[in-house]
Amino acid sequence: MTARWVVDEIKPARDLDITWQPISLLFKNEPDPGSDYFKASEFTHKLLRVMESVRAAEGDDAVFDLYWEYGRRIHHDQTRDFTAFDALDAIGHDTAHAAAFDDESWDAEIRTRMDVGLALAGDDIGTPIIAFDDRAGVQQAYFGPVITRVPPTDDSLAMWDALMTMMNIDGFWELKRTRTERPFFGERP
Repeated sequence: MTARWVVDEIKPARDLDITWQPISLLFKNEPDPGSDYFKASEFTHKLLRVMESVRAAEGDDAVFDLYWEYGRRIHHDQTRDFTAFDALDAIGHDTAHAAAFDDESWDAEIRTRMDVGLALAGDDIGTPIIAFDDRAGVQQAYFGPVITRVPPTDDSLAMWDALMTMMNIDGFWELKRTRTERPFFGERP
């Protein structure tokens, strides 16, 4: 939902230049190999390998296209019953990148990119992480915001602007409340 919020509401109004980075929940959470969570994390981790193959060959914009396709399938269609080949083919990317799915050589790149975000935001967080330069030009990061729906434009922009303001406040660390609803993904993008 945070990605939808940034892409649908914030990017057009705030002229953002976005670079999408991976975070592997398989690496981050190290789930028990026999668990259902391990299977889900392993699958999405392998999808990240394909994204990094695409990034290496085609650049950051192509990464977003693939990320969006994964999101449509996993969150809107409620399925993980697809292959990397299927996702690549659906958006017109070279399906040869599907070979990266089982290629562990991409894991070092995933970990390196992931570790940059964790170094900025801290290791005791999850996803999403948003990083940007504060008013002094120092790169900072947040875990979050975790949202269950994209707010209307005026509220979206107010929330973004508030996050930007808080990033410039020394000593500001955390806001949190208990989640009471599941994400509402809306129309399939």
